Amino acid sequence: MTIVNVHEAKTHLSRLLERVEQGEEVVIARNNRPIARLVAHAAPERQPGSLRGCIRIAEDFDDPLPDELVDAFRG
Repeated sequence: MTIVNVHEAKTHLSRLLERVEQGEEVVIARNNRPIARLVAHAAPERQPGSLRGCIRIAEDFDDPLPDELVDAFRG
């Protein structure tokens, strides 16, 4: 864990973020008191099939569009 003061964090933010991306934890302190902690963002795990039954596709989804609608898109 790295501890830096606010001024150093402002000056070297890009460098500190690189450390965080590599898995290191960075604490930002003011007057030697920790006020914030930088940690890597953990993306939530996706669960395949978790939306099964929640999404419905219309039977005519793949049918050609009506001519008047196609003409409206073409101008």
